Amino acid sequence: MILKEKRRRLPAALIGIAMLIGPLLVGYAPAWASDSRSTTSVRPDKTRQTAVLAGGCFWGVDGVFKHVKGVTGVTSGYSGGSAKTAQYETVSTGSTGHAESVLITYDPSKVSYSQLLKVFFFVAHDPTELNRQGPDVGTQYRSIIFYANEDQKGTAQKYIAELNKRKVFTGPIVTEVVPLKQFFPAEGYHQNFLERNPDYPYIVYNDLPKLNELSKQFPSLYNPSPSINNAVSRSVD
Repeated sequence: MILKEKRRRLPAALIGIAMLIGPLLVGYAPAWASDSRSTTSVRPDKTRQTAVLAGGCFWGVDGVFKHVKGVTGVTSGYSGGSAKTAQYETVSTGSTGHAESVLITYDPSKVSYSQLLKVFFFVAHDPTELNRQGPDVGTQYRSIIFYANEDQKGTAQKYIAELNKRKVFTGPIVTEVVPLKQFFPAEGYHQNFLERNPDYPYIVYNDLPKLNELSKQFPSLYNPSPSINNAVSRSVD
């Protein structure tokens, strides 16, 4: 936990810049963002659907799904807790109920929800680690599928049961499957972190290898050109 805080704390100057330019982005929020910072009002259609997943530090999970064909956008954020506690420093205490999560927007005609789950389980994280992921420890790093509807719920539960039955992993899958209540975009300096900081030590050691695994395990899904979020707005309740 202490190590996590040290390696993820950004320079004060960078945080200051983020705070200064943040208000300038208001009004340029993507379609999924509401004034309450909740995604529960999202209405899926034939060309645009969403999935919310949590599997450790959102930097790497975000980076992996940005390289999946059919994914049109990925936003790092928090889910599982309240709007009041949806700030990085507070979530990092592990006492908010939030998990570092990603909101994935995708075209279901190009990539299915089931395919996203395969990438989630076999590339983006280790589903057998309880309340941690690699060097990061705490409930905010737990493995969760936040389902938006009964179809997503059924697909996730069936897939987990199949993986456990086949004993694909050395240990039992601890991934939670829970209903999505709200998703809150993280601070701007967390967005597109892997793409903006490919030489950052944590990224080099923990996350870049995942991109290699994605290209090897799912070559037909791998997109060498990531989908980048140009602007993310966080409104204040």
